[in-house]
Amino acid sequence: MATAFISHPDTLLHVMDGSHPESPARITAIKQALIAKNIYPKLTVYEAPIVTLAQLQRVHTPDYVKMIHKLSPKAGLVRLDGDTAMGPMSLSAALHASGAVVMATDLVMNEKVDNAFCCIRPPGHHAGPTNSAGFCIFNHVAVGVAHALEHHHLKRIAIIDFDVHHGDGTEAIFKDDSRVMLCSTFQHPFYPHRGADSRSSTMINVPLSAKSGSQEIRQVFTQTFLPALDQFKPEMIYVSAGFDAHKDDPLADLQLLNEDYVWMTEFIKKVAEQHANGRIVSSLEGGYHLQALAEAASLHVETLL
Repeated sequence: MATAFISHPDTLLHVMDGSHPESPARITAIKQALIAKNIYPKLTVYEAPIVTLAQLQRVHTPDYVKMIHKLSPKAGLVRLDGDTAMGPMSLSAALHASGAVVMATDLVMNEKVDNAFCCIRPPGHHAGPTNSAGFCIFNHVAVGVAHALEHHHLKRIAIIDFDVHHGDGTEAIFKDDSRVMLCSTFQHPFYPHRGADSRSSTMINVPLSAKSGSQEIRQVFTQTFLPALDQFKPEMIYVSAGFDAHKDDPLADLQLLNEDYVWMTEFIKKVAEQHANGRIVSSLEGGYHLQALAEAASLHVETLL
């Protein structure tokens, strides 16, 4: 297997404030773990390009994209919402993050690699067509999915989101698009307080109560996601890879273990091999305990590899 690792130096320059949990140290911790485990040399490493305006505007309105560019500060911080801010390098980080998922899509579709992991920030799955939210400015996975649909002419794409928070931005973008299936587990009741009541034939939302762990997550994947995915037969799978459902994460209350991330990745690989010629693009979302994040994310990448 060839696995792409896509990132950009500007992911380290997006800083919301000195104590914010969504910090540049997240990227550094993952990369250091991959190096320490001798995984990094086995990856095919790429530097992410900047996403184009046309690619962004497939999922975000032109007015929203224009607003984000206009608000980008030359110094200091600009607050976009209660949880999300931009510093001088935040726009570049977000543009390269979306560009990473577009690049990953092209690499996988053109059979340059079997799968890809985008080690990027800010995260993306709370960003909707017209809004930032939950540390997210642009919805990178959605940008990649839209690129695969329009540029590569795929007809069925699945997104598996195992972040502890529901990917409400992703749902808002694709809820009326029958070509896209979102399979999302998330703690509930919990931020963003959406998803529990909006399930449909293509929005497979499964809320989990606080303290749920290995047994509950594996049951959801095998009993709910698998039948839906087998019926849908996705031609490509994207992963919103949040590692904040880990038992050590300080921002949530699910109880996943390192081995659960290996198990979920193996599950996704099996579905991709059955229906999608093995095509997987994974993109970093949450995860705020640096040691737990580094361990779980490195295991995820190692399993992809």
